[in-house]
Formats: sequence, C-alpha cells, structure tokens
Amino acid sequence: MAFKITSEQGKDRTGELRTSHGLIETPFFMPVATKAAMKHLSNKELDNTNAIIMNALLISLKPGLDVIKHFKGVHKFMNWNKVIFTDSGGFQVLSKFFLDKTSDDGFYFKSPHNGKINLLTPERAIKIQNIIGSDVAMCLDDVPHHNSDSIIERVKRTHEWAERCKKVHENKKQLLFGITQGSIDKYLRIKSAKFINNLNFDGVALGGLCIGEEKKIMYKIVDISLKYLNVEKPRYLMGVGSPKDLIECVSHGIDIFDSCFPTRVARHGDLFLKEGKINIKKGRYIKDNKPIEKNCKCYVCKNFSRAYLNHLFKSDIPLGYRYASIHNIHFIQNLMNEIRKSIKKGYFNDIKKEYS
Repeated sequence: MAFKITSEQGKDRTGELRTSHGLIETPFFMPVATKAAMKHLSNKELDNTNAIIMNALLISLKPGLDVIKHFKGVHKFMNWNKVIFTDSGGFQVLSKFFLDKTSDDGFYFKSPHNGKINLLTPERAIKIQNIIGSDVAMCLDDVPHHNSDSIIERVKRTHEWAERCKKVHENKKQLLFGITQGSIDKYLRIKSAKFINNLNFDGVALGGLCIGEEKKIMYKIVDISLKYLNVEKPRYLMGVGSPKDLIECVSHGIDIFDSCFPTRVARHGDLFLKEGKINIKKGRYIKDNKPIEKNCKCYVCKNFSRAYLNHLFKSDIPLGYRYASIHNIHFIQNLMNEIRKSIKKGYFNDIKKEYS
C-alpha cells in the first residue's frame, strides 16, 4: 500500500504517503508551481515544503517533453528532490483563453505559444505525466463551471476518461489518482465517488469544488463524497488553501490540499496571521516596526518590519511580492505541521478553535 494511516481523532487523521521521492506525512499542503517554478520564490525559499504541484500540459508545451526527457524527468530539470504532483491540465484548458471545444475524445485547445489547435486526450494526458516523471499523476477530468447546466454530461465523461487513463498508465514508479466530479449535486457526487472509488486508484481527489459555491455547501459535498471512498486511500481536495478552510477540511477527513491562494493573495499584500490576515499596503503600517507576526520564524519576519514591507508594496518593488509569498507559504506549512502534531497528540480541536 502506498498510503498508511498513522493516527486518527474522529474524522481527522494523519498518515504517510509513500512516493518515489520518499515518504510524506499527511495532511499536507502543496504550493502551485504551475510551470515547474513558483512565482517569485526559489526552491531554497520552499525549505519547509515537501511537495509541490505543477501543470503537466503547460510543461509539455514549454519547455516541451524533449527537454524533460533529456533531463530524465522534471525533478532533475528543476533540481527538486522532494514530491511532485502533476495536474493533467484539464482545469487549465477550461479557460476561454485555451479552450476551443470539448468532445468525448478530449479537449481541443489553443496553444498559448503558437495558436495551434491541439487535442488533449486522456491517453495523451497520462503519457505526458509518465514522461514528466512526477510522483503522483492525476487523471484527465471534465470540470464543470459553477452552476453549469452540463454537469451530468461532464460527470459521465470524467468517468469514461478515468477508465481510459488507468488503462494506459505505464510508469510503475508513479502513483495515479482519480478525480470525482458532480458540482454541488448530491446524487451525482455519490455516483461519482462510488465509480471512481471502484476503479481502485492510488488515491482519490475531489474536483470541481472551491470555485464559487458557499463554503458550507463545499463542506457538505466533502462529507457526502468521503462516505463512499475507501478509508485506506488518501483523499485530496483540489484548490483549497486558506488557513480556515484547511483546518475545517482536515476535520472532515481530507489528507491532501493544493492552492495558489497563499501566494496570490500575498502579491496583493495580504499576509496571514493566526488571528486572520492583514493587508500590508494600508497606511497604518508605514511606521510599524513589528514583524508581520510575532514568533514567526520565516526569513522575512526574522529580518524585516511591517514598515519595510509596506514600503516595498507602496513603491511597486517586486521584492515585496517575494517576501510576502515567503511568509504566507511558511505560515501555511507551519500550520499543517501543527495540525499533524495536534492530531497525533489529541488537541486538534484546540487548533480549530484558535482559528475559528
């Protein structure tokens, strides 16, 4: 088994996911390195991060699979010796900028580099990820937009594509996760969870959430879905990355998360604190000599004041984006570490109250 549960407190739990680049403890959070790089952050500045996720489709377009093959995989190409997940590209393709049309064969999309129309099939999505050599590959799914009127069709296509992905997956060193869909429809979510679970993937992701629905509805869909998933397999909620959502979803039984949220809000000046967040661009911080957060051990909090961060943002100096991103990623990873400790030692509810 690639996954082993190590402790449980109600629905929340810790575990170990075994990958080709070592064990990683769950629950864990993955920053998004879409094109094999974090925006404004180097690998060294991700020192408390053990896993990242990138977009396989975009990497296949640039630098291209020939380059990745030359380096014998993306780990060596970007000099990252920890865990890498790859998204198939299905969510990216759904943007109006990319998508030409969708058929049962796959997605027809326009290359952002030359405008050429390409076809991304489930088979092609898996072949790309096999070549990239990520530790965990994701099936190609058909993600509905929030309040879409074609959910039934997209769930059906997601299921058919999952079968095709599993059939052609050849990289035995790589884990393969299936993805459930169904938007906020209870019965479609149950149907999808049952179907994907029965295909016996290495893990299962809940897709198509955190894209506009109310939070209480998202939590309800998580609960509904998890009832029909194998408890011995890791559960991955895609796209969730705020501190409160991470804590809440861990309490519902989720093991793995990813999101660009911490770095995206950092670039707008929003910095995480235990009591919430602050926007460092506000005038109240012009002469504030305190660090972003007291007792934070990140490089930025140990070396710079809120006033200096305020100056960087108000002066449009890109270094501000970097420092804000360093802090937010450090904060989230410290939070996940504290969550794991609290579940093992039985005080997770105290952590949850602290952030409520």
